[in-house]
Amino acid sequence: MVAIKKFVRINDRIRVPQVRLIGPDGNQLGIVVIQRALDLANQHELDLVEVAPSANPPVCRIVDYSKFKYDEEKKEREAKKHQKQGKLKEIRLKPNIDDHDFETKVKQAIAFLKKKDKVRVNLFFRGRQMEHIDLGRKVLDRFMKEVQTDGTVEKPPMMEGRIMSLVVAPK
Repeated sequence: MVAIKKFVRINDRIRVPQVRLIGPDGNQLGIVVIQRALDLANQHELDLVEVAPSANPPVCRIVDYSKFKYDEEKKEREAKKHQKQGKLKEIRLKPNIDDHDFETKVKQAIAFLKKKDKVRVNLFFRGRQMEHIDLGRKVLDRFMKEVQTDGTVEKPPMMEGRIMSLVVAPK
């Protein structure tokens, strides 16, 4: 996706000796001195807009600036529409989870990964469970092994207070 340049130089703000000029009808007028380019833009009652500042010499176009800006924003909105926003889904576990419940959570995670969503797996410890963090680690290791065909571990298991969590991204 190409982001709109916030500060496009127009007219007198273009400070280079020569520019490659594109006319109002889209044809190339060649490399001209900046003052000649500004004069041509004034003759057509349009603006001189720098469209490729990194080129050597910079490329400028004679165009109505407000229409140019509108078209650029429209292109960006259109590109944004076609982007897939990957969401972060969350699955909650406890260290003493039963096998069937665990398999259900794994199926949920795989379904999320197939929809191209990331999955954060949070394992909550309560009360005395904090003394057996190794049991929670085994549950998360087992979880990672179950989903490795559909996803990759983006963030390994980490302890944050009473929660051990990991993030799995789709393959």
